[in-house]
Amino acid sequence: MASAACELIWLKQLLVDFRFHGVTPMTLFCDNQATMYITSNLVFHERIKHIKVDCHYIRLQVQAKLIQPQYVRSHDQLVDVLTKALASTQFHRLLSNFGSTNLLDLILSKDK
Repeated sequence: MASAACELIWLKQLLVDFRFHGVTPMTLFCDNQATMYITSNLVFHERIKHIKVDCHYIRLQVQAKLIQPQYVRSHDQLVDVLTKALASTQFHRLLSNFGSTNLLDLILSKDK
């Protein structure tokens, strides 16, 4: 989540350099509710010692209203289409959320 936040901040700065200022707050989707809770409430001090810097960075970005974390179920993570081997039903369901079902049909028809 911290590296994704860094990338979002970099992209926002790039857009500002191009004089496009309408990109705030940016939504960062996360499938880990514990992580989202820690970024909003640092109560678990003894549990987060090894990720303390990352948590503080995310927390500062959330408080500055640059990033808005939003929970997404693991089953609905769109990036899984690009990064994981999925069952065909889940692959097609996630691909349809991209709006790429026609592309998939085109690829499958060329294979036949």
